[in-house]
Amino acid sequence: MASSALAISPRRLRSDVYCYSYEDDSNTPLVVNVLASLIERSMARNERITKNCRWALSKDSRTRVFDCHEVPDMTIQSYLERIFRYTRAGPSIYVVAYVYIDRFCQSNPEFRISSANVHRLLITSIMVASKYVEDMNYRNSYFARVGGLTTEELNSMELDFLFLMGFKLHVNVSVFESYCCHLEREVSIGGGYHIERTLRCAEEIKARQRGGRGYYQIARVML
Repeated sequence: MASSALAISPRRLRSDVYCYSYEDDSNTPLVVNVLASLIERSMARNERITKNCRWALSKDSRTRVFDCHEVPDMTIQSYLERIFRYTRAGPSIYVVAYVYIDRFCQSNPEFRISSANVHRLLITSIMVASKYVEDMNYRNSYFARVGGLTTEELNSMELDFLFLMGFKLHVNVSVFESYCCHLEREVSIGGGYHIERTLRCAEEIKARQRGGRGYYQIARVML
């Protein structure tokens, strides 16, 4: 078995993004763990900001569509693992979803990623990215089941997401490469410990799943 240092290396991340195997028994791509680490640290930073500055809370009612009725009892890592397990979305989709989330936040500067909105934002951005990257996709109703939403909710969030980011969906090669480099820096410089922790979490999730449901039986979760 590869050491954790090898498992979280920038070379491994780039190999996953560009040379990923889509076999059913393939491991979860490293980009899932890196993205989970980035989002977790962004949320922690936002929580510190809003705790010290109440005015920093989002006042834009248009982005409230992503707020859950109750904060889900599911980590970002677990949620991304779930999306990967049921959709088999490849690494490039997560990179493009990361681009979209960044564009969404830039277009809506008052918006703050938080525990209340992160799950809905992730399933929406990943679904939109999948439609952009892949020629064939699951229906919105399937993504909704995976994400723990109704089809109507996901349809509404998809439309709001597109309008709020100005339909800026095109990701050229240079932009894609720049975001890959940013993810690599996260591995090599700032996020090694956090990513290693999420990798351990992923292994625990897989161990529990081995004795659980079949591949196409979607475990219920509600946001």
